[in-house]
Amino acid sequence: MKVKDLMTSNVLYAKPDTSLEEIAQYMKQHDVGSIPVCNDNGEAVGIVTDRDIVLRAVSSGVQKATARDVMSSNLVYADSNTNAHEAANLMAKNQIRRLPVVENNKLVGMLAMADIARKNIYVDEAGDALSAISKPGHFS
Repeated sequence: MKVKDLMTSNVLYAKPDTSLEEIAQYMKQHDVGSIPVCNDNGEAVGIVTDRDIVLRAVSSGVQKATARDVMSSNLVYADSNTNAHEAANLMAKNQIRRLPVVENNKLVGMLAMADIARKNIYVDEAGDALSAISKPGHFS
C-alpha cells in the first residue's frame, strides 16, 4: 500500500512568518500536533510541532515568535508513492510521528503513525516504529 492511500490530504499549512500563537490555536482547533511550513510556492520548507513550540519558545521565554523561529527545517518527508512499510521505517529511523508527503517539493498530505496503525496489515510496522520513536525518560 502506498502512502497516498493512507495519508490525510488537503492539509493546511503555515507560512514561515505565521505567529506561533496562530499555529497553536490551529493545532488546538483541529486537534493536530504539527503544522507543515511552506513557502509562497507551496514548497515544504519545515514543520512546527507542539514540542517545537514548547522547547524552542515557551521554555526559553520567547514572547513573540514565528514558524521560522522554531520550525525544524531539516524536513524528513515521503513521496506519495512511498510504500507504507518504508514510511514507517523512515519515521522510526528519524524518531518522528508525523511525516509530510510531497510531490515535486509541494505538500500534498500528512502521514501520521496513527494512519499506518489503522490499517491492520501495518499494525506490526506501526508498533515497531513507535517503539523506536518512544524512548523512556525521567525527571531528575
